[in-house]
Amino acid sequence: MKNIILALLAGFGAFLAIGLLALLDATLTEVALLMAPFGATAVLVFGLPESPLAQPKNVIFGHLITAFIGVFFTQIIAVSPLSLAMATGLGVSAMLLTKTTHPPAGANPLLIMLTGQSWGFLLTPVLVGAVVLVLVGKSLLILRRKLV
Repeated sequence: MKNIILALLAGFGAFLAIGLLALLDATLTEVALLMAPFGATAVLVFGLPESPLAQPKNVIFGHLITAFIGVFFTQIIAVSPLSLAMATGLGVSAMLLTKTTHPPAGANPLLIMLTGQSWGFLLTPVLVGAVVLVLVGKSLLILRRKLV
């Protein structure tokens, strides 16, 4: 029964966080707040909240570091098969070296480079979205601890 409650709570948390970002994304026409890696982030933040990979520092800085690398390559280097591989590898190494490993963020360089994003992408959706996921996650973690 405990596993069912925790699974439902995790799903509800993902629903709340992604729903909030989607609603704001649809309402604020000039601002993007969603990106696909946030779905995977939700699995960690709500499903495995005690994991080192789901901690606020890892979620926020993992996304920011890899997104920075993706934008840097897009804007400064150029997008090619080799640069896609280099940016992804550099992102993995950077997260490990800074102790901010967050696996969903490993997709950021690819997403950013393949869609040609600019520096503004670091603020929205990356920073704002990661912070919203963390805040909703921490709020539900309090409820989760009371239930378990």
